[in-house]
Amino acid sequence: MNQFEYLRIFTDENDCSHFEAVGVSLNSTDYAPPASNLYTSSVENANRYLFLDLPVGWYGKWHPTPVRQWLALLSGECEFETGDGEKRIIKAGDIVLLEDTSGKGHQTKVLGNTSVRILAVHL
Repeated sequence: MNQFEYLRIFTDENDCSHFEAVGVSLNSTDYAPPASNLYTSSVENANRYLFLDLPVGWYGKWHPTPVRQWLALLSGECEFETGDGEKRIIKAGDIVLLEDTSGKGHQTKVLGNTSVRILAVHL
C-alpha cells in the first residue's frame, strides 16, 4: 500500500485557522484496464473546477476560502499564513485542501518572479 500526503487548512472551534498534514492511503486498483494496476485513493465527489492565476506580487489579505476546495499548484510558489501565525511555502506540485470557510481565514502571498497558476476543484 502507498500513501499520498497533502496539506489541509481548517478552522477550529474558536474560528482560528491551522495547517494539518493529512495522509491518504493508495491501494492497488484495476483503474484503466487493460493497463496494469496502479495505486488510487477512494473516489470522492467534486462539483466544479477553475484555473486561477495569481500575478507576481499578488497578496490576498486575511480571508476565509469562498468554498471548500482543493488547490493544485501548477507553477510558481506562494506563502500561506493561518490564523495561529504559522506560515508555509507552497510550490508547484503541492496540493492543499482549503476548509477554512469561516473565521479569519488565511492570507496568501505570491513569492518570486513567477505568477502562481492553480487548479481549484470545488467540493
